[in-house]
This record gives sequence, structure tokens and C-alpha cells, in this order.
Amino acid sequence: MSSEVKVPVLGESVSEATIGQWLKQPGEAVVLDEPIASLETDKVAIDVMAPAAGVMGAHIAKEGDTVSVGALIATIEDSTAVAGAAPVAPRAEKAIPPASDTMPPKGEDAGDAALSPSVRRAVLEYGIDPSTVRGTGKDGRLTKEDIVAAAQAKQATPAPAATAAASPAPAAVATAPAGERREERVKMTRLRQTIAKRLKDAQNTAALLTTFNDVDMTEVIAARDRYKDLFVKKHGVKLGFMSFFAKASVLALKDIPAVNAQIQGDEIVYHDYVDLSVAVSAPNGLVVPVVRNVDALSFADIEKAIAEYGKKAKDGALTMDDMKGGTFTISNGGVFGGLMSTPIINPPQSAVLGLHRIEDRAVVRNGEIVIRPMMYIALSYDHRIIDGREAVTALKTIKEAIEDPTRLLIDL
Repeated sequence: MSSEVKVPVLGESVSEATIGQWLKQPGEAVVLDEPIASLETDKVAIDVMAPAAGVMGAHIAKEGDTVSVGALIATIEDSTAVAGAAPVAPRAEKAIPPASDTMPPKGEDAGDAALSPSVRRAVLEYGIDPSTVRGTGKDGRLTKEDIVAAAQAKQATPAPAATAAASPAPAAVATAPAGERREERVKMTRLRQTIAKRLKDAQNTAALLTTFNDVDMTEVIAARDRYKDLFVKKHGVKLGFMSFFAKASVLALKDIPAVNAQIQGDEIVYHDYVDLSVAVSAPNGLVVPVVRNVDALSFADIEKAIAEYGKKAKDGALTMDDMKGGTFTISNGGVFGGLMSTPIINPPQSAVLGLHRIEDRAVVRNGEIVIRPMMYIALSYDHRIIDGREAVTALKTIKEAIEDPTRLLIDL
């Protein structure tokens, strides 16, 4: 008797996905609710869980295939019906994967506890035997970073020369001649293909323009330095710059509603709320999870939401719901050292705020040249719905709120 493995429901408006990786091969033992395959959708990676315990049967769909929701992609055979296969014991309670990005320390039976999704994917991606890697996590547990470091060390270590005893014939040296140029072709992931298509569609559809300004970060830096320790003590999260810019953006969007609006057909849809998309770098590409109702959140609520999304993106745990919607986007290229850029809008949104690195520059204040921590900011917008005056005014409102954070408290 066999159980069918089908493509699960992937989320609203998502009807198909790509088989990214088979985590179980035919003949391998499978336990109930164990991840057996990874699917790549337009936005996130989703694990397919085993619908029954047994032995992995045939892969009906192979890696790279596009499959629809409900499609049959594999079977799981009853272990007692497979010749030579040992019965699969029910999964013990302690086999539930831990929430943290770790695996059991050495000495524990690998079957007693499952790897977290991010560690498992790293092991499969880099071809590393986890039992040979020393864990640096809590209680000596293995983390994703340990796997990556082991893979890098493996690449840096030259392979031992082949010996005559290893082969009946002389082995050819696999190293390329000095100076030889190489090319490597890697298929784009479904997420990367979707990103490319959406960005190109944005260029083809929207009338994109960008306006720039610069911001004196002195007051925000001072406020952050003054209260950062108390903030962490009370709220359990660090006080960053993103919450200041999120609150400043809310002021601008309330004053200039078009910047928070969208074009749908021949209509303009205005929103009386702000759902903020925050661009986050994930292993498979840029993703934009949404912090909802930012206009009603406190600084601490915003920082907690962004921190949680950052962790989920790193672990590959973002869901479709995490990235659904959004009325305005903030993209912080400054974390990578970018001085200035023209960010591209995230359709169907009409505007995006780009942040950049902070650096000391000479500026004039009260007729004197002084050194101030300055940041260039950019607002890219769809000129079909937002006029130049509105875009400049919105960016100026953000600048003034950052330079005088008191405005954030008294709604000016």
C-alpha cells in the first residue's frame, strides 16, 4: 500500500511551484510529517511534508520541474511491503525539529532530533557531512554558519594527489591549466526569475522617476545613543534607524496620500493605512516582507517585526502571508555600503524610499562649515500617479522628521 505525495496549497493566487530539491531519495526511510522535498514558489521556499511513514517511493516529478497545486509528485510505500526494508518506527516526541537554527551536538543520535530547515538545506547544498563539523551554537549545537564555514574550508584545502594504489591506471590531473578561463551555468531559481520579471515589468509599465535629498542624522544618532540601552532592557530588541524612517514615512504618506496609493486598472486606490514592505536580503534573493499597520505601531513594535522578518529570511522560513500586500517600501542599501542609488518600485506600489550609508561630510550650518553625519535618501515613484511636487514634498517631510525627531511625537 502506498501514500500519495501531492503539491500542497501554496498560498493565495499561487497555483504552481518548482521542485527545488528532493530531501528524501527512493528507498530511504520516511517518518510522518518529515520534510521530503523543497518547493520554490514565486516568493518563498516551502517544504513538502510526508503524509505518512514508510519508505520513499518513486519521484514522479524531478528537480527543476514545474508542478501545480494538487499534482502527484511522489509516493511513499508501506515499509512492511518493501522487500528488505525495516519497519519505520513512529517518530518520537523528541524528533520534532527545534525552532532554533541548530542540530544536535555530536554524540547524540542523528535520528533522535531533526536538523532545522536552514541547516538541512546548507548540508545538502554544500555536500558536508554534519558529523565532521564542530558546532558553535548553544550547547555545542551545529548552526548553518558552521556548515558554510566548513564548506569554505573544504574548498580552500587542496585535494590530495591521486596515488597509484588508488587506481589501476594513472589518474589524470583535474586541475585546469594556468590562465584558462571558465564559465559556469547555474539555472535561475524560481524566486530569482520572478524578481527579474517583476522588476522588468515595473520598468515597462510605470513612469519611473527618482528625487533625492540628504539628511543630517545627528539628532537621530544622539537619540539612539541616549536610549539604546534602556530600549533593549525594556523591549528586548535593539533600537535601529529603520523605525525612525518608518515613522517619518508615515507622516509623509499621510500628508501626500498619492505616495501610498496604487493604480488598479483605470482607478486610483488610496489607503488609509500603511503596510510597510521592508526589503530584506535572503539566501535565494531579495524579499519584501510586510509590516502591517505601521501607522498604529510603536517604535518597539516596528523593530521587533523587522528583526523577526530578518531572522525568518535568513532561515528561509518566510511564508506567503508574510509578503502579501504592502503599500510602500523602504530599501536600505546603506547596510551594504551604498552611497546613492535609484531604487525601483515594488508593483503594484507607487513609491519606494531608498536609504544609504551614513558618512561624515562638511556642511554649512549657521554660516559655518561643520562636520555632520549625512545620508543621501532617494524616493523613486510612478509619475503616472505621483506628481514631482508631491514626491519632493514627501521626501522633504521625511528629511525634516529625521533631522528633528520631535516631529514624530507631535505628528508634524
